[in-house]
Amino acid sequence: MLKTVGQRVLLSVPLILLVSAVTFVLQGLVPGDPARTLLGVNASEADYLKLRQALQLDEPFITRYGDYLGGMIQGDLGSSIFTSIPVATSILQRLPVTLALMIGAVVLAAVLGILLGVWSAVRGGTISKVLDGLSMAGFAIPNFWLGLLLVAAFAIAIPLFPATGYEPLAYGFSPWLLCLVLPWIALSLNGVATIAKVTRESMLTSLNTDYIRTLRAAGVGRGSLVWKHSLRNAGIPVSTMIGLTMIHCISGTVFVENVFALPGLGSLAVSAINNHDTPVTQGVVLTYTLLVVIINIAVDLVYTVLNPKVRVS
Repeated sequence: MLKTVGQRVLLSVPLILLVSAVTFVLQGLVPGDPARTLLGVNASEADYLKLRQALQLDEPFITRYGDYLGGMIQGDLGSSIFTSIPVATSILQRLPVTLALMIGAVVLAAVLGILLGVWSAVRGGTISKVLDGLSMAGFAIPNFWLGLLLVAAFAIAIPLFPATGYEPLAYGFSPWLLCLVLPWIALSLNGVATIAKVTRESMLTSLNTDYIRTLRAAGVGRGSLVWKHSLRNAGIPVSTMIGLTMIHCISGTVFVENVFALPGLGSLAVSAINNHDTPVTQGVVLTYTLLVVIINIAVDLVYTVLNPKVRVS
């Protein structure tokens, strides 16, 4: 298990370097100038050139990227061009919001998806058709559009939940939960659909194996066959889909956080991109990349728990 983790960590180093380089290049290609944005259009050319020099924007791309890479290796992600707040501080302040949104949505998607998938595999018929319809809806409906519909329905028409904003958990569990219910639903719909379909197909395959037939002939109860034996055999593809759903939720948080005005990494990324704040953009992208690496390692570890014969090469 430790060998698996070590291999994944080593493989993640080139990925992190590649992502940081691509992000740096793309951010440099975005039209606009941070110095001009800070000073405004009425600033003199001398002030403009002086600020560009202070921000090191007049240096070659390779030099600026090399300085950033050297700082990143030492754990220094720099400071925001606009607020002068260290990037690491901004990320640590907003990361709990994004993690709460992402983890809650994945748990909701996993629980509902597995329950629907198992129910569809066992019952079949109309349930399978309903699941297919739900899957098509989950794939077709963008999460930000669903978020707007949820706000209109359950925050404005029927004021059950707050439309926007975030209450930290330190202020009470109930306010924290209420402000995340609608974002969780908006972010999890696609995951519910995909996990349910994968669970159904895996369960149908598992229920038709000789192993399950033998247990059924031996008198093992239906509940034990379904939930203990068949679901465990179907666990690897299901856990893979849960991991992919979690990765998908990382990108989904960018849209959902802006719809519900949640102060997470997604809204920070949008603000940084609009302001051409390269250090903040780089820091957010690096954080997202590390989350993807951690999720992949967690999925690999789940493989070894569900099936000890599985070994990651």
